[in-house]
Amino acid sequence: MRIGIVGLGRMGGNIARRLISRGHETVVYDRRSEAVTELGSAGATGASDLADMVTKLDSPRAIWIMLPAGEITEATVQELADLLSPGDMLIDGGNSFWKDDIRRAGELSERGISYVDVGTSGGIWGFERGYCMMIGGEKSVVDHLDPIFEALAPGRGDVPRTPGRTGAGARSEEGYIHAGGNGAGHFVKMVHNGIEYGLMQAYAEGFDILKNAASDNLPAHERLEIDVAEVAEVWRRGSVVTSWLLDLTAAALVEDPGLGDFSGYVSDSGEGRWTINAAIEEAVPANVLSAALYERFRSRQEHSFADRILSAMRKGFGGHVEKTQGAEPPLRNISSPAAD
Repeated sequence: MRIGIVGLGRMGGNIARRLISRGHETVVYDRRSEAVTELGSAGATGASDLADMVTKLDSPRAIWIMLPAGEITEATVQELADLLSPGDMLIDGGNSFWKDDIRRAGELSERGISYVDVGTSGGIWGFERGYCMMIGGEKSVVDHLDPIFEALAPGRGDVPRTPGRTGAGARSEEGYIHAGGNGAGHFVKMVHNGIEYGLMQAYAEGFDILKNAASDNLPAHERLEIDVAEVAEVWRRGSVVTSWLLDLTAAALVEDPGLGDFSGYVSDSGEGRWTINAAIEEAVPANVLSAALYERFRSRQEHSFADRILSAMRKGFGGHVEKTQGAEPPLRNISSPAAD
């Protein structure tokens, strides 16, 4: 297929590269002309602006937006809405608020343009590992775009089939899923990131306890000198808490056991807050996820080894660089910083 990609940052650029490597044609645009030039050398067709991109795509056009959630995505959707034609498809692969997806889909449908929301997980490693995708939109449109999703997905790899599953393999076994109508993709990804906060917090607190087993606050005969890097390594092998997040933690501790390059200032990207809001609306208890979000707020006032563990994991999977000063920007439905 031939697809346009808007936004060539940490994930957008690698999405384009992965599609090119699997035989798809891409037309790419970014406000940074050097990013367009770089992708051009990898086989993409560059566009000078959104209007130029539209002219370089065949009908029905498909354009994937990979920009930070918020005003820049909203403005890009609106600009493209004025450029596209009935039958064209617009995909938001960022971390937009799911209720905004429902609104956008309704507005675009009046113009005959289809909208698809794709919650995309994979961070800076997606080119190599593939992207786990949670997709919302009309079935016929998602089916039409399936070759794109299949190329981006991780595939089965060496992950064994879940015991008890029968029949032909589903998309979920390949690493992507049609979650439902518009908004469902980003809703599932929102909850995914809320869970991510809780998992990360559990690791961070556990390693903090291990680190402080030699604390001066303990009786001398009860102090334990525990090598946390070795613990992380052994837990990676056969333990029930094995995960990619643990792999990233182990790698960070090998590089710097004290994580001195991290201050422990832990940002949040919006999805954690939206998950808690959804839990409130649904009257669903979310004790762990709420606590994990509030711990990120606390980290901006005082920093611990646990906070440095969190920062190390965020850098490991998403390339996130710590904020060192200033308050977090307020988050509205259509305004959030880069995604986890």
